[in-house]
Amino acid sequence: MTADGAAWLPSLEELRAARAIVDRIARRTPVLRSSSLSARTGADVWLKAEHLQLTGSFKIRGAVVRLARLSEEERARGVVAASAGNHAQGVARAARSLGISARIYMPADAALPKLAATRDYGAEVVPVEGRLSAALDAAIAECESSGRTLIHPFDHEDIVCGQASVGLEILEQVPDAATIVVPTGGGGLLAGVAAAAAVARPGVRVIGVQAEKAAAWPGSMTSGHPVALADTRTMADGIAVARPGDVPFGIVSALGPEIRTVTEEQLSRGLLHMTERAKQVIEPSAAAGVAAVLARPGDFADGPTVVLLSGGNVDPLVLLRVVRHGLVAAGRFVTLRFLITDEPGELAGVLDRLGALGVNVLSVEHSRTAPTLAVDQVELTVEVEAKGPDHEHEIREALVRDGRTLLAP
Repeated sequence: MTADGAAWLPSLEELRAARAIVDRIARRTPVLRSSSLSARTGADVWLKAEHLQLTGSFKIRGAVVRLARLSEEERARGVVAASAGNHAQGVARAARSLGISARIYMPADAALPKLAATRDYGAEVVPVEGRLSAALDAAIAECESSGRTLIHPFDHEDIVCGQASVGLEILEQVPDAATIVVPTGGGGLLAGVAAAAAVARPGVRVIGVQAEKAAAWPGSMTSGHPVALADTRTMADGIAVARPGDVPFGIVSALGPEIRTVTEEQLSRGLLHMTERAKQVIEPSAAAGVAAVLARPGDFADGPTVVLLSGGNVDPLVLLRVVRHGLVAAGRFVTLRFLITDEPGELAGVLDRLGALGVNVLSVEHSRTAPTLAVDQVELTVEVEAKGPDHEHEIREALVRDGRTLLAP
């Protein structure tokens, strides 16, 4: 806030000064045209590839600006941060580049690749039992006892200015961009991109996208102040933030970018689309913008759209689960449950019929012990690969015509 109580808004000069710091360490990431999303929307859709950034996400931009502006005394004492992954790696890499000691508190159950990468960048990692809030409490206590400076992941003017460098790059790389779509958690990235657009190219539409299960922004905007959520359980852990930051909230409230939400199914479809069609490996939170475009493709026909892919630090095991979830949501993995008679050849007949319908059987499970079954009945559960929703509908209709009794999934 400014002295008169108004929201602080960075000037173009402030953003350019921060960008000069970012350019000394971080990469200018490419924009990649998406022919598949362009075909879906009828617009020219581009992907800002921040998953190819140093440390695998945009977070290093804000971290390096914040650390570079510390006083010599603050640098000597070192810094501390709390993060489940991307911010930790950004702070660690920026601190190493600037010769500053960094101690990062991370949830003990954070993904092993993120823990290892943070250590590899030179930071001291302190695992903390519990959720990210417990790690943040420990980091704050550390600051009070040691004098280290807390590097907040999104709630600071320098962080917002650093993240705004993404917006400035986008406006240079796609000069006629009409819309920028931004994955949104605490709001540092959204505020930075919105501020960059406001001062460098007024009229560009900015859309922040949250996971529906961790959407703190809609209620906060309605209330006129940041409101914390009780639960933020979503596959998009990178944007699972319970409360918007005060600094980003002031900027977003003043500039008014649109906020949208996407479901877990839409997130998984977005990630699957990037993996299958764009050949880009991203984390679930980075798929939020893609999910928003796929959910309402007709909303982006007013000019070139840039979707920001915020990070690519995904645990392979998580990626495996999310891609599978996306295949289910897209009608590519289908589970069929139905009753058959308990007699020789019946199971083989079902499998032959499924083969004739053009599906690949992945697994078969049959039960004779359910209390609702008659003595001559078997409950059959078959998981198959299908070609999409239309094919799934065709399979189910064919089985019903054959006289099969389909059960609810």
